[in-house]
Amino acid sequence: MRTAVVVGAGMAGLAAAGALARDGWQVTLLERGERVAAPPTALVLWPNGRRALESLDPDGGWPAIAAPLPDGGVRRPDGQWLCAPRNRPGAGLAPAAVHLEDLYDALMAGLGDRVDIRTGMQVTRVRARHGSRPAVGDGKTLFEADLIVAADGIDSPIRQTVAPEAVVVGSGFAAWQAVVPGFRAPTLPPDHQAGGETLGAGYRFVSMPLGERAAGRGGIYWVATAAGAPRPESPATQLTLLRRWFAPWHDPIGRLLAATRPEDLIPQEVRELRPLPRAYGFRCGSGGVVLLGDAAHAMPHHLGQGACLAFEDAATLRSLVATAQPGPELGQAVEAYDRARRPRTTAVVRQSRRMSAVVQARGRLALRARDAALGSLRPRMLGHANGLAADWHPPE
Repeated sequence: MRTAVVVGAGMAGLAAAGALARDGWQVTLLERGERVAAPPTALVLWPNGRRALESLDPDGGWPAIAAPLPDGGVRRPDGQWLCAPRNRPGAGLAPAAVHLEDLYDALMAGLGDRVDIRTGMQVTRVRARHGSRPAVGDGKTLFEADLIVAADGIDSPIRQTVAPEAVVVGSGFAAWQAVVPGFRAPTLPPDHQAGGETLGAGYRFVSMPLGERAAGRGGIYWVATAAGAPRPESPATQLTLLRRWFAPWHDPIGRLLAATRPEDLIPQEVRELRPLPRAYGFRCGSGGVVLLGDAAHAMPHHLGQGACLAFEDAATLRSLVATAQPGPELGQAVEAYDRARRPRTTAVVRQSRRMSAVVQARGRLALRARDAALGSLRPRMLGHANGLAADWHPPE
């Protein structure tokens, strides 16, 4: 029996665990929290993320939980267009917004009976040396397996052991996100019903509708970012600050913030890995250790590709180890995973950092130059980013 330990029961970990189990692996899923729970927020599934999920679980019912997302364009804070809405490149499969509660429910439903979930497990020990089976432990129990999958996020203790050169640093932004449920959401004016993006001097506000069925209550998802360090105040105080900062901005931003409650708000610091790990796969024992998702390539979120790349990771790993047997064959698959994933994720991370420079523009001259160039810059930059997303297909 082939065995795997997946560390981290977030989106990436759930997707990887379910896919491995469907291929006959016996999987132990370790989660440091006391329960597996979705954050009360949402994300965008770009075409690459949708294809990855469909390849991981063709019967997952993904179209039923995802609301198609048209291009809402980019505005200045006064509402004037910086870049009017347009058809997205690669319009074969549209991006879609999905509530994380719906996504987690679908991923949990796909785990099956070959996945043993252990909660309250904080990994403190990692063994990844030649001659021994890879293993992780919490100081009380040691879990050995043929394959260890580190899907434990940007602060991954597994990555810190196998790739200590990758350091977590701040991206220079604070971020806030929330979902305003349908019964509290304001009615959007006709030219804002597709959502959209607004860029100011070091500030950004993005909103998108989630569809009527999202998490059983519909709603509107929004994300705000501001250059600077994360705020130390309570969510209620931070929400008051957001309402003050964005008060002069065009409708319906003020109404969305007014409809948001402190318990809806999720503040976070935008962090990334610099440099990226030297490898994503480490061969040892009967197989090895692989890094997946933010444990491998955490990046600024401005292109919304973090989760989608994590699903790509899981789909690629699944294809490479689907029939691999413990020993040299599985070890080679671990090394092949590294070769397959690092060039692609490096390209997307580079593009995300370029977009950070656009969002960070401050000062009259810098803003004037950005706004003047955005009409051509955005199609070129986001067209390339969307091309990276639209052109990816799961490995055979």
